[in-house]
Amino acid sequence: MLVGEERDSDRVTPCGVPLLFLGRIRHFESAGASIEYGAAGCLFPVDELDATVLQYRDAQIALDDVNGSDVIVVAPTSLATSYFLTQHTLTAIPVDSLSTVVRSQIDAAVDARLDTFDLIQIGKWNSDSANHSLAEFGDA
Repeated sequence: MLVGEERDSDRVTPCGVPLLFLGRIRHFESAGASIEYGAAGCLFPVDELDATVLQYRDAQIALDDVNGSDVIVVAPTSLATSYFLTQHTLTAIPVDSLSTVVRSQIDAAVDARLDTFDLIQIGKWNSDSANHSLAEFGDA
């Protein structure tokens, strides 16, 4: 690392969560809004949610088809919630499929109008990353 170079651990999200906690969450830096994990409790467990729930490849395709500014991401607030969210199956929930009760709870937790967003993203985006060896860091 060069002197003065910014590290991921130095960068934070708009809600103050270090980016280091986020792993590789698609659209996180470009997201139109984020909702803290605790405020998103009405979305869990997603299997019991009365809404369209896209997971795995379907969620990846849906997220690829929208701009980051049209996505609300569920953000961790601690190391424990970060672990939970990065282990959670990638999930995309169309905002317009949410029940009125859930929509009002999410709307109250987000700064912008909820109807300006297309999807809510929960979980880690699966992406290819280089496989590094610890030997590469021996000279650091």
